[in-house]
Amino acid sequence: MKPTEVLQHLKQHESQLLAIHYSCQSLGDGNEGLSPRITSIAVLHLASASMHSFSIHLIAEVRKVKREEIHEHYDDLEKQMLVEFYDFVKSHQDSLWLHWNMSNINYGFEAIAHRYKVLSGADAPQIPDSKRFNLSSLILAIYGRDCVDDPRMLNLMQLNGGRHRDLLSGPEEVEAFKSKEYIKLHKSTMCKVYWFQSMYYKLQTRKIKTTRTNFWNRVNEYMEKPWVKLLGFIAVLFTLFQLGQTAFNGIHKAQEDDKSQSNPPLQGDASPAKPAPRP
Repeated sequence: MKPTEVLQHLKQHESQLLAIHYSCQSLGDGNEGLSPRITSIAVLHLASASMHSFSIHLIAEVRKVKREEIHEHYDDLEKQMLVEFYDFVKSHQDSLWLHWNMSNINYGFEAIAHRYKVLSGADAPQIPDSKRFNLSSLILAIYGRDCVDDPRMLNLMQLNGGRHRDLLSGPEEVEAFKSKEYIKLHKSTMCKVYWFQSMYYKLQTRKIKTTRTNFWNRVNEYMEKPWVKLLGFIAVLFTLFQLGQTAFNGIHKAQEDDKSQSNPPLQGDASPAKPAPRP
């Protein structure tokens, strides 16, 4: 589907739309395992603004694990968090998932599923590709790939309301994990999901502010203005009126021509010649 068609599809199914983001350990090679641990997942139901949180520190609290001892129970806590997340997924089979570049095994739905399999030994319930929608890609498709510099999320956030106080950049998230600041990590994840909600609605109304906007987007935005649509409607009516008038004049002329051809003047009707004047 074209980006505009995707947005129309999402608009028609907003009651099923969920925004998702997650925080994790370093995406590099500095982890104890081959894949980064997932520390929290935030899922927001856009229509109701209801947040669903999954985090190892919440599981630890339920299990009476002290904060300073969480790292000793990482596997069990992460496994239980993912079990609860996928229980949520199974109960929302008809949902559509809005995300920010969660597109591969390094960072994405596949990475979450991989961690679930590593910890549980079972395959994770699938979220079909047809129900995943990359908000970042949609913004770039509408406004142009050069509409904002990297890092795109942070720069777009600063252009559209400012950086949220709870936001952590990638390196800051890595440091927060090392420092066992799990609540800070989860708050950063949740603030991004709320921001996705805001940007989604701005995208639907073409009100996102960017550093650079491509020419055709400006034309499309201009054409969406109500008074431009009204002028266009009037122009169409005027064009139809002119076409109708031209057709009417053509038919009338054809009828006159047919009439003159069917009633030629009689020879006896010719006017007598005037006598020549006398010398």
